[in-house]
Amino acid sequence: MLIRKQTEENEKKLLSPAASLSCESKGRQRHEIECDIRTCFQRDRDRIIHSKAFRRLKHKTQVFISPTNDHYRTRLTHVIEVSQIARTISKALMLNEDLTEAIALGHDLGHTPFGHSGEAGLNEVFPGGFKHVHQSMRIIDVLEHDEKGLNLTHEVRDGIARHSKGWGSEGIDTEENRPFTLEGQITKISDLVAYANHDLDDSIRSGIISPGDVPGKYISVLGETASRRINTMVVDIVEQTLEGNLKRVLMSEKVLEALMGLRTYLYENVYTSKRLLSLHNKSKKVVKELYLYFCENEKVFRENFCKMPAREREPLDRTVCDFIAGMSDLYALALYQKIFLPSRWTKSEDVRGI
Repeated sequence: MLIRKQTEENEKKLLSPAASLSCESKGRQRHEIECDIRTCFQRDRDRIIHSKAFRRLKHKTQVFISPTNDHYRTRLTHVIEVSQIARTISKALMLNEDLTEAIALGHDLGHTPFGHSGEAGLNEVFPGGFKHVHQSMRIIDVLEHDEKGLNLTHEVRDGIARHSKGWGSEGIDTEENRPFTLEGQITKISDLVAYANHDLDDSIRSGIISPGDVPGKYISVLGETASRRINTMVVDIVEQTLEGNLKRVLMSEKVLEALMGLRTYLYENVYTSKRLLSLHNKSKKVVKELYLYFCENEKVFRENFCKMPAREREPLDRTVCDFIAGMSDLYALALYQKIFLPSRWTKSEDVRGI
């Protein structure tokens, strides 16, 4: 028997009846011959990890732009923390850990340089607007693997497409934006659990807030340390979901209220703080001006940054948007400096038409 077949049989025997079985996947957009060793969800996880978009996350902002302190989170460490939390919950509920991991690792592939600041900038100038979740789907369906896409399973695509939470508790779990698999729902709530805690931790490290500033009514429910808060929420999710007979992923009203309160506190005191607002506006400016420059200088863009014939068949603004959305923080800053800021002349200066 093939190893993959044995794994699929083990899933049937060991996982909960509510779990998503790899042998029952709704399949891929394009048919492929199955792997002898890995299940379809394991292959999806591996494709995401080996993608260029995943590697770029290491130099993309979570909250603080290109920090010199090594201990601040980046977008890459964020998705790893989400994956750890989601896998813990999935394993405890006897669900498909491979599917959960694939969704968690792929959910933020479409983030721009400078995180939500860059996203806001592109949203203001790109026709029709820009959302990182839509860009994530474009990356996995179109842009990766020499523009063939990653051809992921329907279950992973759905989990990534519906991971975004919006604003307010009503955005966390509605029929319209709820992933159809429990594994996708776990990743969605784990994303919130992760960033509410690590953004708080990084904000205290930065000095923007102090531990004593955080409202005690949230800390008393969730815990005084990041470890305790995460444990409180993970245990609560597991217990509440089991009590609900695994119909959907649940959190108790008390814990959810504290989590949403902590999230609101971060928005009001960190994300929109004066110190970060200045960086936010500067980041938006960089992204917007790069976008407008390349849209106005198509020859420079095509000759120096977009040499793939397939991209020439797409509208210029779409291709420029893809290019900028894929940049790391450092590359965006370096390119902006090269285009817009003067530098000392050297005889061997290579202006490359810019």
